[in-house]
Amino acid sequence: MMDRRTFLEMAAGSAIAAAAPARSAFASPTKSDAMIGIQIGAVSFVDEGAEKVLEICQQDASVNTLFVATFTYGRGIAGRQVPGQPLPDHGAQQYDTGTFRGGSYTQYDPKYFTNTTFKEFRAPDLGSYDVLEDVIPKAKKRGMKTIAWFEDVFSSGLPGIEKLQEVELSGKNATTLCFNNPNYQAWMLGIAENWARGYELDGIMWGSERQGAFSNILGASHGHPNPERVTCFCQYCFARARSMGINPDRAKQGFLELERVVIASRKGTKPKDGAYVELWRLMLRYPELLAWESLWTSSLRAAQKSLYDKIKSVNPKLGVGWHIWHNNSFNPIYRAEQDYAEMAPYSDFLKVVMYQNCAGERMVDYVNSVGSTYFADVPKQELLEFHYRVLDYGNEAGMDRLSETGFSADYVLRETKRAKADLVGTQTKLWPGIDIDIPTEAGHARCTPEGTKAVVKAAFEGGADGVLLSRKYSEMKLANLRGAGEALKELHLA
Repeated sequence: MMDRRTFLEMAAGSAIAAAAPARSAFASPTKSDAMIGIQIGAVSFVDEGAEKVLEICQQDASVNTLFVATFTYGRGIAGRQVPGQPLPDHGAQQYDTGTFRGGSYTQYDPKYFTNTTFKEFRAPDLGSYDVLEDVIPKAKKRGMKTIAWFEDVFSSGLPGIEKLQEVELSGKNATTLCFNNPNYQAWMLGIAENWARGYELDGIMWGSERQGAFSNILGASHGHPNPERVTCFCQYCFARARSMGINPDRAKQGFLELERVVIASRKGTKPKDGAYVELWRLMLRYPELLAWESLWTSSLRAAQKSLYDKIKSVNPKLGVGWHIWHNNSFNPIYRAEQDYAEMAPYSDFLKVVMYQNCAGERMVDYVNSVGSTYFADVPKQELLEFHYRVLDYGNEAGMDRLSETGFSADYVLRETKRAKADLVGTQTKLWPGIDIDIPTEAGHARCTPEGTKAVVKAAFEGGADGVLLSRKYSEMKLANLRGAGEALKELHLA
């Protein structure tokens, strides 16, 4: 367990960090400089031509900042439309099934990766195409900024990747990478420095849609995590735990006991005192469970600060910020870990995900997941209402309709106000992520021009410094982009 002195020192350090203002490369929004961004992958520029894409973004949605997906092995921000979803009314009218691989969509200099075993990660999808080399000069001519946008998503089987991977509770290597692993730390700093030195960028944004073992073993996300695959229990996490006064052996034992309870609960076997009481019994017996969650989150924050410091050391004028995962809208534990004021000293901007349409089915998925683990004693509708209350949501739909309706513009308004209030006294900019045709299942909520217009207005009414149209241009319909543009014109921001 963490001793009292270590705990007090950590708490004092956090308080000092939260009090320090962040430097920002962006001014407050006015008609001329409100940040209107769009996330876009390299394949769109190849399929349609960079000039055409930039013209559409400017004319239809008054976009002035491109968030170009420069590295990922996932389909969330790169590649064409997700197979099986309706194709948009622009771009190649076909899926990239069988051809999408992912990796870096820019060239890179090997000298930045001498201290890591992960050295071969160029995306083969588009040949030698370098998206930043193509887009930056064309965007500059139009007065548009370019931000390199990359995420913490990798594949297994990549050359040298096994030395960077997390270790699961089972002892097997995970696909995900460990923030405490010096190999991964060196790779992250290398790719950031490569972009900061090699291109005339305006900023860099990084995202990690992951959480610690405690939330994951409870299934506390819309992805239904497998309790046997929670992370991380590698040698580097054990060493960091010991330095913080946490006993890693007791932590692992606590997770093994909690794993048995969760697996039984998912199969319908109820603990004698109920699932919620049993969770607390284990937490009291093994306070290392929560300490391990804090260890994981503090490791993520250390990675963010390292990236910030590295980028600023190369070019202090570059804006640096973070994508905040949508789980922030569902899981109160994860939300408690997202302290924006504490993050402000190393955050020029925060893109807080407020994806209104897909939030409906994701919240239903989340409730069904935790409703079969530590909240198995609570009927699903009551559990949903509990989360509405503790997360301060208004009159959103019930379990029977939420997937079909999605969340309302009021959700975006409330979340923007909450995030903005947490940033009072800092210079960190708030750019809500707005859902433009993010895939949902058939019959579930879909984007409309009117709905898009309403949520963009709600974000600015809540005090946003800009908006970021998400997830990726290659799945967006032009009518919905125009809905965003109409809202901006009515707000006199375009």
